[in-house]
Amino acid sequence: MNPKTNKFFTRSIMLNIVLTVLITLSSVLIHAQQPVKYTLNDVIELAQKQSPDALIAKHRFISSYWTYRNFKADYLPNLTLDARMPNINRTIAAVPAQDGSINYIPQSQSSYFVGMSLEQEVGFTGGSISLNTGLSRMDNFYTDTTTSQYLANMVNITINQPIFNYNPYKWDKKIKPLEYDAAKRKVVEENEKVASTAVNYFFSLLISQLERGIAVKNQANYDTLYKIAQGRYELGKIAENDLLQLELSLLKAVSAVESSELNYENSFFLFSSYLRLKDDAEIELIPPTITYTTEILLDKALVEAKNNSSEILEFKTRLLEAESRVNWAKTKGGFNADLYAVLGLSQTSNVISSAYNNPLDEEMVVLGMTIPILDWGKTKGEIKLAESNQNLEVTSVEQAIIDFNQNVFINVMEYNMQKSQLLIAAKSDTVAQKRFDITQKRYMIGKINDVLELRMAQQDNDYAKVGYYRALMTYWKSYYDIRQLTLYDFQRNMPITVNVDDLID
Repeated sequence: MNPKTNKFFTRSIMLNIVLTVLITLSSVLIHAQQPVKYTLNDVIELAQKQSPDALIAKHRFISSYWTYRNFKADYLPNLTLDARMPNINRTIAAVPAQDGSINYIPQSQSSYFVGMSLEQEVGFTGGSISLNTGLSRMDNFYTDTTTSQYLANMVNITINQPIFNYNPYKWDKKIKPLEYDAAKRKVVEENEKVASTAVNYFFSLLISQLERGIAVKNQANYDTLYKIAQGRYELGKIAENDLLQLELSLLKAVSAVESSELNYENSFFLFSSYLRLKDDAEIELIPPTITYTTEILLDKALVEAKNNSSEILEFKTRLLEAESRVNWAKTKGGFNADLYAVLGLSQTSNVISSAYNNPLDEEMVVLGMTIPILDWGKTKGEIKLAESNQNLEVTSVEQAIIDFNQNVFINVMEYNMQKSQLLIAAKSDTVAQKRFDITQKRYMIGKINDVLELRMAQQDNDYAKVGYYRALMTYWKSYYDIRQLTLYDFQRNMPITVNVDDLID
């Protein structure tokens, strides 16, 4: 190959490389400039995953989860190992003599202890039982020869049982599971609330995008109409007042573009902040095209709300707590007794192997009693106060249940009404758009010269289009509000639940 041919091929290769790089960079830039598209479901899923409200609800549930786990652990056997190795004591102690005098005697001792205990709370009685074993050693150094002594507690059974006392374990076993179940339902309700909030941010940004587009379109339309009107005015076909009206409309359209741009930026910031989006890429929202408009039966919604709502469990918890306080007041000032008993086998010896031979039994039983004699009516007053608070709580819960049912009723009625409202909004949008198109065309060809009629047609068209999306927003917010109240998915006909493992992980 001659030098000229070689040079030609080299230039061709370099040109192809440059073109390839330019095409690649152009493709990357075009792709980078493409807006990120989100549907309503995308936004809801993203909000339920990483929005501040969703994360707060998750961590609150985690706290409730471990609180309940700790409560359950209190009713499981508790095995502990206790050791003191060594405990050295070198001091001068005051020792009384038989004649009543005090002698100060130097002491030098060390002790060792290792033990193990198994303790179990007895919830239905409010007491506890424990099984203990241990070995102690005492060394005395302040003699000519070191002496050692062993104490072996082979087995020790301790029973501590209050009698007629207030039993907190009994009430906790009723209340704590309700609180945990309410926490599980609460996190689901918070997720549905997050969905409702996400709907609000979605449509707020969508409407601001729509209003910005309408403002830009109106500015372009009025700019064209104003130029046409200037020509007609020069030909004497329209009055100066009509020309001024169009000029004023054009100025308002320019101002509306600036206002809509500011409103869009604010909506974009709130949308991105709530979803915790990391970049500032342009966002394109896709309006929902399929709307679930099946009627929700009131009786069905009420049944599911009573079965699934956390508020119902909270009502039950409040009544149990009030009953518990009455029980505490009645037992606090009445006759009380405590039984404490210890049964065991132990032995001492100077040799560790002999400390476990021929054990001696030991028993201790203590029965303590508290009998009120005179308290000047304090116990009776505390009981009456607790009973009064209980009656107040019962009345408050009954009213709260009525309000809860009324809230479900109102939300169901509002949701079922949205179907007709959507149809009206959609029809209004279609009619207003058609009217504006016809009015604009007639004005441009000179069939009508009424500027006010054109402006009214344009305003009605703008309001109808925005009104349709506001109706959509109201519909979806209403739907997720009902889901939050009932914890029921009416599309799939099943309760909305939560996987605890997914939240804890």
